[in-house]
Amino acid sequence: MSSTTLVSVVICTRNRPDLIGNAVASVLANDYPTFDVLVVDQSTDDRTGEIVRGLGGDHANLRYLHTARAGLSRAYNIGIRETSGELLAFTDDDCIAPTGWLTSVANAFAAEADGELLYGQVQVPAVLADRADDVPTLDIQNPWKLNRQRPFLLYGMGANFAARRSLFRRIGLFDEVLGGGGPLKSSQDFDLQYRAYVGGATVLFRPEVTIDHYGIRSPEQWTGTNRAYGTGDGAFWAKHIRCGDAYALSLLGQHLGRTAVREVLHRVGLRRRANSRVDYLRGVWAGIRGSFAFAVDRRARMYLNPEAAGR
Repeated sequence: MSSTTLVSVVICTRNRPDLIGNAVASVLANDYPTFDVLVVDQSTDDRTGEIVRGLGGDHANLRYLHTARAGLSRAYNIGIRETSGELLAFTDDDCIAPTGWLTSVANAFAAEADGELLYGQVQVPAVLADRADDVPTLDIQNPWKLNRQRPFLLYGMGANFAARRSLFRRIGLFDEVLGGGGPLKSSQDFDLQYRAYVGGATVLFRPEVTIDHYGIRSPEQWTGTNRAYGTGDGAFWAKHIRCGDAYALSLLGQHLGRTAVREVLHRVGLRRRANSRVDYLRGVWAGIRGSFAFAVDRRARMYLNPEAAGR
């Protein structure tokens, strides 16, 4: 893969005008020669639009698109449909990309011909180093691959991932019932990762692909965040189980067992955690129950959402 391969960057945002400008500017400052950036905005006012359009005056490769209906998976899918790069890279509105981010993404795919999905490190910036427990991160010490040759592992963050466009053509887009702003809250990225895995894709984990995350979570926010994470996880596992996937049922059982054991160890003081997992486990149960409000396309492994289908 040469440096002439177009990389399309998608940044989804909603009501974060204080952060979006720095996030977009950091991507635009990348040294990769052929890329474009699309900001998909679901904000309820025009402040974000004004900031992004202001940056666009100096950057012909920046586009802005506003959509009124909320939903992270929906925004991702709009971004995929509205761009044309052979590679797609995704980051969040509370992240700052180094100048070599896109070069590292393109080089990783060039080095791994079988790689179709990629996750990079999500790091705490130096200015927030003393608040590490409050900032979600993803640590990748060494490069590794996930495919059908090894057991599936839930690992990754939507703040820093990329994919070949061919993957979406092959397995479909994001499930719009899942994800922030959707009926079942989160886990759209884990669902995509699992569909890629069962579809025979190789997922790359690369330590040199880095992003700084400024997404501080207060102690009060963690309760709702953990509940949403649990809801999405329960819903995405339940969907695949309803598709007749016995392996998904086994993985859910293992995951719940490990989480419950860690919570017990946390309660008795043998394992230090920043927060309890009780809210997460409650969310998982809510997500499993919530799954049955939606029909499932067993062949595509996608929820059938009348609202997303425009009916």
